[in-house]
Amino acid sequence: MAERPTPTTGGEQSDGSGDDGGPIGRLTSRVGSHVAWIDRSLVGLCLASTLVVVLAGFVQVRYGSYDMRIGEVFWAVLDPNVLLDPRWMLNFLVGEDLMRAITGFEGELPELPPETLIVWTIRLPRVFVAVLVGMNLALSGAIFQAVTRNELASPYILGVSSGAGLAILLTLVMYAGLAAYLPIIAAAGGALAFLIVYAIAWQHGTSPVRLVLAGVIVGTVFQSLQTALFFFADDIGVVQTAIQWTTGSLTGVEWEEARIVLPWSIVVVALALAGARQLNVLQLGERTASSLGMNVERMRFGLSGIAVLAASASIAVAGIVSFVGLIVPHVVRSVVGSDYKKIVVGCLFVGPALMVAADVGARLFFPVVMDVQKQMPVGIVTGLIGGPYFLYMMRRKNLGEI
Repeated sequence: MAERPTPTTGGEQSDGSGDDGGPIGRLTSRVGSHVAWIDRSLVGLCLASTLVVVLAGFVQVRYGSYDMRIGEVFWAVLDPNVLLDPRWMLNFLVGEDLMRAITGFEGELPELPPETLIVWTIRLPRVFVAVLVGMNLALSGAIFQAVTRNELASPYILGVSSGAGLAILLTLVMYAGLAAYLPIIAAAGGALAFLIVYAIAWQHGTSPVRLVLAGVIVGTVFQSLQTALFFFADDIGVVQTAIQWTTGSLTGVEWEEARIVLPWSIVVVALALAGARQLNVLQLGERTASSLGMNVERMRFGLSGIAVLAASASIAVAGIVSFVGLIVPHVVRSVVGSDYKKIVVGCLFVGPALMVAADVGARLFFPVVMDVQKQMPVGIVTGLIGGPYFLYMMRRKNLGEI
């Protein structure tokens, strides 16, 4: 008689190397479940945005008072004297003092060719900061729109930008001696503004509608106070600096500004990616979220804190850049859908693309088009881009009915 097959539980036995129940199979299944949400639309969006950053960054690096040929720019950016020397990279990213403490190096850093020195010490920092600012503002807007369940929400609408701007103006006009601490003051002003918004919106808890209404109220009051402070400024230089901060500008940023925003950006990205699932749950409504075991109020406040941190970090180095936090989440959502895992990742790429491209226009418009050596604040360019685009979105999707 032929032998009967040995009974197994849950299907055929595995030798541990197949896909059904073995360690490798279980690992493959687990990895697949974690990346199943990544699709062609998201990958295509990220690749297209990366291409925009590279091309716009190349233009930003090439042109200036010292123009370079394409080959010179290429070799300056990829100069092995920088990329393969950890001392130079640490010098840029963490500063010379910390670099020497980490490496124990006490001598002089090796000399760099003039083109490499110009690219790495003057022009690349501006591109790097633009990437970080765009990324932070986009994430901040996406989180605020999820927390309030309102596609019109942004750091500007919820008072964060106005609070930071008021703190900056107050410092420049009344306490000019504290100007060296503007980044910290801007972040504190943004955080304080949102705490005021949250306190006004609190009524046995908050609601998305009350948060937006409170943000509009606080933002309007703070903007009025900003206008009033200009009447107390006697120094035209102070006024110009204040205008530069309140309109958003990357003029003159260096690696020092990059070192300010980089640590906070890493924290924000990590927390935003970790909180994507909670953002999805909040979209189901408060009752459904509560029935799934979420403490809605605590989660809303915690996620809002991430958004405030992201916006404040950007405002601290670039001032108030309008529309990035408002339109980038819309662009991403229209391509990848409403899953916040995709939206968060998309914002990490589209935000920098918009910011770097807008900064190229801000820096080169007057010299190239009008032959005048001036630079436009990047916030004006993002406003000129964002306004018409948002009007188009409003008419197409009836955003006013949300």
